Amino acid sequence: MTQGSRSYMYLSFQDDNVVSIFSVDPRTGQLERQQDVALEGGPAPMAISPDQRVLHVGKRGSQEMSGYRIDPTTGGLEHIRTIPLQGEPVYVAMDRTGRFVLSAYYYQSTAAVHRVGPDGVAVFPPVEWRYTSHGAHAIQTDRSNRFAFVPHIANRGPNAIFQFRFDETSGRLTPNKPERYSPTAYLGPRALVFHPNLDIVYFSDEQGGSVSGYSVDSRNGILTPFQTISTLPENYAEPNTCSQIAMHPSGRFLYAPNRGHNSVASFAVDPVNGRLTATGRVATEPVPRAFNLDPAGGFLYSTGLDSGLIASYRIDQETGELTPLETYQGGNRPMWVLFASFA
Repeated sequence: MTQGSRSYMYLSFQDDNVVSIFSVDPRTGQLERQQDVALEGGPAPMAISPDQRVLHVGKRGSQEMSGYRIDPTTGGLEHIRTIPLQGEPVYVAMDRTGRFVLSAYYYQSTAAVHRVGPDGVAVFPPVEWRYTSHGAHAIQTDRSNRFAFVPHIANRGPNAIFQFRFDETSGRLTPNKPERYSPTAYLGPRALVFHPNLDIVYFSDEQGGSVSGYSVDSRNGILTPFQTISTLPENYAEPNTCSQIAMHPSGRFLYAPNRGHNSVASFAVDPVNGRLTATGRVATEPVPRAFNLDPAGGFLYSTGLDSGLIASYRIDQETGELTPLETYQGGNRPMWVLFASFA
């Protein structure tokens, strides 16, 4: 992060009906709470536009999506518009151009695309409301912005990743051929993150307690698995599920929390083939669901669904190792952690 830049963390607390804004010290990683913005309706998944100017907030209780203008000087939020949704959003993302908001609906078995209006906020009705299957948990476009993937967990879902072609002009999703990849193992793909330089995507496996890596064919957008690696220590036999997933901006390290073991697992990423090597785990707040890295990749922040606290860690830039720092008061039912930075 350059000298004089400012970074802000946004954390949604679903049961408090607020999004909390924290300033982030780029040298120490220290958080300072700036403001709690009231958002009635159960704010949960969030996405920030590529230009860092608009925050999109999905509200699970009221089944709405709200857009907020981000003040680059203070990090403050100004409400622009709220639109109705046709279900309960569990994931919100933007395509690579910032012209569309993508969302996934676990209970409505759907993936959706909303066009962004001139004010930067999603427009109703959606250009795409596509039925997939129960347990849809996320949606993102790949580096080329021509393909989109929607993971579905196991148990309550089909244990599959749905594959789409994405039209960045119209926002339409077209099922690819084949329309899904179904792991042979009981994994339950839940969340995903793309490598910044390679045609590779990683999924956290909710039921598998693992991370799986897939090559993305740059011509046809089809996934080919190349590795599944556990997030847990050997011989750990207690209940555990994986939640979100994040990659260091350098592409050298990957992180995934364990809910049950209550830790953040870390991996080194091979720069040529993308294969993962487990490098350890660090204890964190109980039931770590929402977590993320700051934009410069210097620090990791993990929230406990049970405790409501925010644990912070310094990231070793050579090894990716996490060193515990301070723990901060958060709120009730933390659901999403995002960052915006400004010069």
